[in-house]
Amino acid sequence: MPAAVGMVEVKGLPPALAVADAMVKAARVTLVGYEKVSSARYTIIVRGDVAEVQTSVSAGVDSVRQVNTEEELLLSYHVIARPHENVETVLPIDYRQSVEQFRV
Repeated sequence: MPAAVGMVEVKGLPPALAVADAMVKAARVTLVGYEKVSSARYTIIVRGDVAEVQTSVSAGVDSVRQVNTEEELLLSYHVIARPHENVETVLPIDYRQSVEQFRV
């Protein structure tokens, strides 16, 4: 059964690190990577069971609010329960060799 994918997009590197840390601590998910969308936008990507990914994304969204700043840092977030094979082939959401040891 294909694993779900969860994504949280934030503005700035410190919030991205906080999100990634909260996501992997909150649930049994694998951090498969991040995408630097622009000079200040980062998307953190995790994979795992649907319920675990949903829990992880919720924890990541909550962690953004704890980063001290005057501006809004959370840009978007989403969970895809079972991404199609074609999506996994084209987009950088698949497990890579470098994260295989952390795979759940």
